[in-house]
Amino acid sequence: MSSLFKCEGVYSTKLKLANDCRYTIWPVLVSGGETPPLSAPALALQPGESTTFSLPVSWTGKLWGRTFCTHYSSIGRLVCVTGDCGSGSPECVSASALPAVTIASFNLNGDGGLDLYVVSASRGYNVGMLVVPYGGSGGDCMATGCVNDVEGSCESVRRGTCNSTCFAFGNLKYCCSGGNAPPATCKPSPYSLYFRSRCPYAYGEVYADGRNNTRRFACASANYAITFCPHPTSLISSTRAVSGKSGAKIKRVIIIALERLGKLRAFEDESLGC
Repeated sequence: MSSLFKCEGVYSTKLKLANDCRYTIWPVLVSGGETPPLSAPALALQPGESTTFSLPVSWTGKLWGRTFCTHYSSIGRLVCVTGDCGSGSPECVSASALPAVTIASFNLNGDGGLDLYVVSASRGYNVGMLVVPYGGSGGDCMATGCVNDVEGSCESVRRGTCNSTCFAFGNLKYCCSGGNAPPATCKPSPYSLYFRSRCPYAYGEVYADGRNNTRRFACASANYAITFCPHPTSLISSTRAVSGKSGAKIKRVIIIALERLGKLRAFEDESLGC
């Protein structure tokens, strides 16, 4: 499939979306913060299809996949079982998705020319997602995502059809807000630990592994391949391949440095919305 996304301004980063699911994916790409909105027509990726498009310099935003969407012509609304943005149309104007949904967030060409990127399940999980940087010249440049089937065993572990613990139970102690925000009181639950075991490279719930900064990555001058429903072994093989090609040997150093500057906290608040 040819590129169906067009952006105004100077292009800097290419994104390739591939659908390896057995069902149609309706991707959503929404700008965040002060980033101008993308001129992106609605797109449905059929099984086995892919598309490549370009993003402008210093773009910030979110990407997720909607599943099992139906267009009701009688009322003129598009309704999706998961990932619905509530717009009722193929286009999403808001960077908000109804949980449960797997979200990839990007902050391109930030301080030091680094891209910050993360795959988050803090709002739950609806479809497997793999993000692989390629052609990067520096930074951590690691593949990330959630490639295991969480949904298949989710209902037996917690109610809410793979919502995060916060959204499933509606309990402040699981949401790590208010008086439960500090790490001393925001303890990982059995449910968050279960998710961590299934998707160790994705950002889950706050402090699920004792820290909240270990699942974000940085890369410079890279393009990105995003796959929906990737093979369970694809993350390991992609991580090894990316590490070998980029020669990135300073694991986490840039991440830790950015955290000390407060950049990752700002990125989480603005781009992840959690």
